[in-house]
Amino acid sequence: MIIAALVVSGAVLYFSESGPALEIRGTFSGEVYGKWPLEEGEKFAIEFIHSVNQSPVRETFRVEGNMIRLHSLRFYSFGAGIPDRLEEGWEMRRDGEEGQPGAAFIITGFDTTFRELHFIVGTVSDHLFLFRDETLSLRDLCGRNAHITFRLR
Repeated sequence: MIIAALVVSGAVLYFSESGPALEIRGTFSGEVYGKWPLEEGEKFAIEFIHSVNQSPVRETFRVEGNMIRLHSLRFYSFGAGIPDRLEEGWEMRRDGEEGQPGAAFIITGFDTTFRELHFIVGTVSDHLFLFRDETLSLRDLCGRNAHITFRLR
């Protein structure tokens, strides 16, 4: 297997000629912004500031075969687009001590899978891509208001 590394904005992007990989591509342009090798069951996350309640939201995804499964949703307060009731199979817990300021809500138990994920990179607040021990600014990588697609290759 041939692997080359490219440094962009302080982040290392890995391009692999074989094996499964998570790819970020321009939805309309098709431009490949990065490709990361991964393994079955591996997780990655997208974090952003909620436009209404102005607090961080983190969506964590898990690779299952050729699909991407929503693994967990982490947030600090309820607002537009945040579930306000649990569906069958979902569980909610607090990360931190109950009633303490700064304790996050975490929902797990989702049965939602995707072939690809679509995002519009924030114009006011950035979207962050968290993979393994790295945090990458999608604004730096793709640009503000970029329409991007995450898919498995």
